[in-house]
Amino acid sequence: MTEHPRLHSIPGDRDGHRPRQPNQRTLQEPLWRVLLGEQLRRLRLLRHETLVETADRAGISPQYLSEVERGRKEPSSEMIAALAGSLDTSLGGLTELVANELRARQALTHPPRSTPRTGTEPTLLAAA
Repeated sequence: MTEHPRLHSIPGDRDGHRPRQPNQRTLQEPLWRVLLGEQLRRLRLLRHETLVETADRAGISPQYLSEVERGRKEPSSEMIAALAGSLDTSLGGLTELVANELRARQALTHPPRSTPRTGTEPTLLAAA
């Protein structure tokens, strides 16, 4: 069977794993659910709470909370809001913690490139 002339296969398998290139450093961004779980666990431990205590306030099972904290489950936005509330923070506050962690990890793995300016980039002006 031949491929259509305008279509081509993308290297890798069905799960999106690409073959490694020799001597290539593979840098993979963490999943949002993993960082969310890490932040939820950190907040819970700062309060010296057990899974059962936090899960009860959020209205979920301790087993589910454990899976969320380990990045195994992707909770709905309603569930994330309930967990944030049970940890005395807001959905925005929790999202900010996760976003800050993501930025910090990106800074470690993807240092900013120094590219010469060509003079054609947009310029941001601010008026005081």
